[in-house]
Amino acid sequence: MVLELRQQLKLSQQLVMTPQLQMAIKLLQLSRLELMDTIRQELEENPALEEQESAVEDESAVENQTAELSETVDKDFASSTKEVIIEERIPDETDWNNYINEYNSTGKIYLEIEGKDSPKFESFIAQKESLNKHLLWQLLMTSPTEEQERIGSFIIGNLNKDGYLDVSVEEIAAESGSEREKVEHVLALVQTFDPIGVGARSLSECLLIQVRHLGISDTRVTEIITNHLKFLENKNYKAISRALKASIEDVVCAVKIIKCLEPKPGREFSGEEPQYITPDIFVHKMEDNFVIMLNDDGMPKLRVNTFFKNTISRGKKISGSTKEYLQEKMRSAAWLIRSIHQRQKTIYKVMESIMGFQRDFFENGIAHLKPMVLKDVAEDIDMHESTVSRVTTNKYVYTPQGIFELKYFFNSSINRFHGEAIASASVQEKIKKIIESEDPKKPFSDDRISKFLKESNIDIARRTVAKYREIMRILPSNKRRQF
Repeated sequence: MVLELRQQLKLSQQLVMTPQLQMAIKLLQLSRLELMDTIRQELEENPALEEQESAVEDESAVENQTAELSETVDKDFASSTKEVIIEERIPDETDWNNYINEYNSTGKIYLEIEGKDSPKFESFIAQKESLNKHLLWQLLMTSPTEEQERIGSFIIGNLNKDGYLDVSVEEIAAESGSEREKVEHVLALVQTFDPIGVGARSLSECLLIQVRHLGISDTRVTEIITNHLKFLENKNYKAISRALKASIEDVVCAVKIIKCLEPKPGREFSGEEPQYITPDIFVHKMEDNFVIMLNDDGMPKLRVNTFFKNTISRGKKISGSTKEYLQEKMRSAAWLIRSIHQRQKTIYKVMESIMGFQRDFFENGIAHLKPMVLKDVAEDIDMHESTVSRVTTNKYVYTPQGIFELKYFFNSSINRFHGEAIASASVQEKIKKIIESEDPKKPFSDDRISKFLKESNIDIARRTVAKYREIMRILPSNKRRQF
């Protein structure tokens, strides 16, 4: 076998991702908040990019300001400064005797002088207290010994966000170097802290701690929590009644007390802040037509820095590296501005296409939503499906029917016995209304709901009803039953 080296020419096609295309794709899939962060970061890093103060500005005024700025930079700084002279005089008619008598005081005088070293306003804004800090404060209020404080810190530090202890007593004893009995003693102390139920190792222990705090120990409530929590989860009150040899009414009364307890005592100290949705598009109905408006509120108006532009165009003597740096930054700024405009145009075109397919939805509501896939919109606006997918991700629209994600309008189809197919979102809405109209004492099973939908000319199986019910986070019939 002979090995040899050869050279040959070969033609091939490949996709080249230019920087412009990469930036356009990146901006296209960003949400509104992510786009604002990207623009803010680019404004900080790129000196050639600046925010426009107003939408329309006089170009001649900008050029004059740029010329004045360049002339100022060329001048000597020392020659442009002037000596500051204080010409203010104290008025002669001031009555100093009355002034001294009025403001004279034997006590201490506190002067509030605002300087650069004074604390900022943000320093006085209250922050939400965490669960760990709240418990450590209570632990220190009990005047613990050094060993008890160390054990308590280990216990509190191993609580999860719901207030449950994630490690065993043996592990805490090994880490803290203390005896098991002392760890259990401190744990019992922590379990008396606010919020009640914190420091528990299981759901039943958490509920029992709260029951003891309410002073209703050794009752049916305690018995149900200790031995019949599985039956309670499935709402099998008859099994609980047989096991306790009590009436259904007594069991229901005990269950009502258990429902008032908090299964996650650390929930009120959760640091999760609510995320409010700001629509990217507004759809308003004006007379018989719908008007699409892009939400540009808070979106900075960007432009290329005119000083950079004029510095290069006027042909001043600039070193090669400096000129290359300026051109690179100006090119990056121009690409960003062009990509943002392209993003807005694409979102508008996609929303306009969705409006054409789903006009009945905007007129009459969710029940009139039609089946639609990404390919339908892609063919309508002559774009690729991946582009439509990026546009509809994390983008929201305000409509007369409410606020929806653009992905919401793309649904699989459910066949009818007669007529056109119906969107899966419309079927979910029908299932939700059927469940809302049921008798709480006798809820409908998934099979019964399937029969109701078939009577409404919708061909759907029981397992599909169960799948849609789980998507909407609706419990099954045995757990929806109320006594």
